[in-house]
Amino acid sequence: MRLLSTSIIGCVLGALFLAGCAQLPTVGPSTKEVEQGGRAADATIQVVELTDGVARQLLAQHRQRLFSDALGDAPGQYGGIGPGDVLEVNIWEAPPATLFGSGGALIDPRGAMAASRGTALPEQVVDRDGYIVVPFAGKVLARGQTLAAIESEIVKRLTGKANKPEVIVRLTRNSASTVTVVGEVANSTKLPLTPTGERLLDALAAAGGVRQPVNKMTVQITRGSQYFALPLETVIRDPRQNVPLWPGDVVTAMFQPLSFTALGSTGKNEEINFEAQGITLAQALARAGGLVDTRSDPRGVFIFRFEPQGTLPWPQQPAATTPDGLVPVVYRIDLKDPGSFFVMQTFGMNNKDILYVSNAPAAELQKFLNLVFSVAYPVLNVIQVTK
Repeated sequence: MRLLSTSIIGCVLGALFLAGCAQLPTVGPSTKEVEQGGRAADATIQVVELTDGVARQLLAQHRQRLFSDALGDAPGQYGGIGPGDVLEVNIWEAPPATLFGSGGALIDPRGAMAASRGTALPEQVVDRDGYIVVPFAGKVLARGQTLAAIESEIVKRLTGKANKPEVIVRLTRNSASTVTVVGEVANSTKLPLTPTGERLLDALAAAGGVRQPVNKMTVQITRGSQYFALPLETVIRDPRQNVPLWPGDVVTAMFQPLSFTALGSTGKNEEINFEAQGITLAQALARAGGLVDTRSDPRGVFIFRFEPQGTLPWPQQPAATTPDGLVPVVYRIDLKDPGSFFVMQTFGMNNKDILYVSNAPAAELQKFLNLVFSVAYPVLNVIQVTK
């Protein structure tokens, strides 16, 4: 009877051992399994030890280009008159008026009744070639000119035809020197630029402001074939980034809720949003509830992400990349090293990163022992009863 009991216990424990080794539940790969996956000859992922040097190199590559560096801060970017602008031309002649003498007396800009005779021509739209037409002066180039330059040109052409002509040209509708504001603003609009030089925040204010919290907004300026983006919070905090706008610029206010996913032995497993300003790995771990003291492996903290192929000198030549040329990368940091806590403050999280913390080997052993005892104790009790 004793031999039979011993055999039964041995068989049960052997079966549990084999089943536990193959089927023991876990949150994901262990630290060793991740490292081995990166060392394989046909590895499709790169496992990179996250050191201070690596963190600084990534920071330099991912640093956003400031508006002040990319677009400059030169004032006076008003583009002058252009196609589509509407101009009003007023012409005065000294008495006795001969060419435009049929018009009535006009009030001069200072409010006094003019003794000369004046004529207000119908408003004209600057054509595609940049010209307007003035009677007896012909086609006058307006594109790229100031109002004063257009006035001088008309006076020059009328001299000898009109009696001491004086001209005032007024811009009644600005259609050429405008900035388009779209996206997450109260009212998308076209903002006419003036010689004072409107800036980025002026354009957003003219559109009624943004519709989402400032710390979750990104502002993009498209100029020609180039575009540059910065968090709106950066523009507000740093006056240098409130750059002057140019005719034709497109300002896009974008609501981009950035997030990373926390998995494994962290305080909570979920997708966690963060601000457009960005957060560090240290902040990400804190928002994920930190490491679970009873089962996490501090040497097994990983960040999974896709990187451009030329980001770093990889441990080995990538065996495979995504269709758009990105390399699957796993960054590993050892939190048993006190210096790693400084590295975490330099390493920035990217949108859609996966933060994974593996189980400690002792936690896996504890789960196996719990499984063994949960089955062995009832068996032993049965044997005791049958004796």
